[in-house]
Amino acid sequence: MMTHILLSVKNLHKEFGQNVILKNMNLKVDKGEVIVIIGPSGCGKSTFLRCLNGLEDIQSGEIYLNGKRLQKNAKDISSMRQKIGMVFQSYDLFPHKTALENILLAPLKVQKRKRTEAEAEAIELLNKVGLADRKNAYPRQLSGGQKQRIAIVRALIMHPEVLLLDEITAALDPEMVHEVLQVVLNLAKSGSTMLIVTHEMAFAKAIADRVLFLEHGEIVEESREPKKFFLAPKTERARQFLKSFEY
Repeated sequence: MMTHILLSVKNLHKEFGQNVILKNMNLKVDKGEVIVIIGPSGCGKSTFLRCLNGLEDIQSGEIYLNGKRLQKNAKDISSMRQKIGMVFQSYDLFPHKTALENILLAPLKVQKRKRTEAEAEAIELLNKVGLADRKNAYPRQLSGGQKQRIAIVRALIMHPEVLLLDEITAALDPEMVHEVLQVVLNLAKSGSTMLIVTHEMAFAKAIADRVLFLEHGEIVEESREPKKFFLAPKTERARQFLKSFEY
């Protein structure tokens, strides 16, 4: 089967002062692929996603989207963030704006889309995540799970080619986790290209096309057979890490 490499990362290196966070990371992501990134806290997972989205500077390395190298200038980074969308664990919704207003802000201000067209798409996306009836609610009136689903819709309405999800259930109560993960599962089934950082191992096992296990800013183990990985990782470090989870 022919594959199309959508995102390519070559020798990406990131430091904070004297601390090396990412050591010459290399990765190729196929269109429609779901890659789950796991590993201990502080191993560089979230920083890696933030580098891909242009939120963190890199000391060296190259990032390509559809074969085009992404540059560091402000115009290119703005374009990059539209094409490589990101959802954070903290939602980051504007408290003084309704759910719908939060969703429409970027397509109207950044992409200069017509309000009628953007609003129609926003309602359609809200329907898909089960929140059309909450479009006029303010963030304070929404549960954590609802706010996270709004944040996902806000990213999707920009039509990103790649979606980065950074621990999007970490701030949620356990009973709210399922409703958010179901939305992500539906996105995977629809062919979305995603890189997901998570500590939800059962979810990772269910959704991943490929698993990356990171430690000390390096890919220690990579598997295109997630079920086998979670059953019997090849590296001792990954085995130790997975022992602390029930899934």
